[in-house]
Amino acid sequence: MNSDREAPPAMARTTSDRLQGTIDLLVLHSLARQSPMHGYGITLHIQHASLDVLRVEEGSLYPALHRMTKAGWLSAEWGITENNRRARYYAITETGLERLKHEEEAWNRLTQAVARVLKHP
Repeated sequence: MNSDREAPPAMARTTSDRLQGTIDLLVLHSLARQSPMHGYGITLHIQHASLDVLRVEEGSLYPALHRMTKAGWLSAEWGITENNRRARYYAITETGLERLKHEEEAWNRLTQAVARVLKHP
């Protein structure tokens, strides 16, 4: 196999690994902008907003939604989708908005620190 063919799968794993640590931030931010949404809608929102760079897998999203609902950051209730299917809709709570602020501040500190390291000789 040539190295050109091997690069994309490694890139995909790297993107997925990076996303794993930011799922709370991405979900909370998405719901702060467009709320309420069902899980698939959240996935599409993140994917479209990132110009198809970020893709949230169901195996990561639904446990995160459950955990954030249990923590009080999200509320959830059953509703009907545009395709006439039953789905759980999530909305951000006041506690979730506070958590979003904390997550955004932590993300900004992290990205600034990484940028400083990359610029350091």
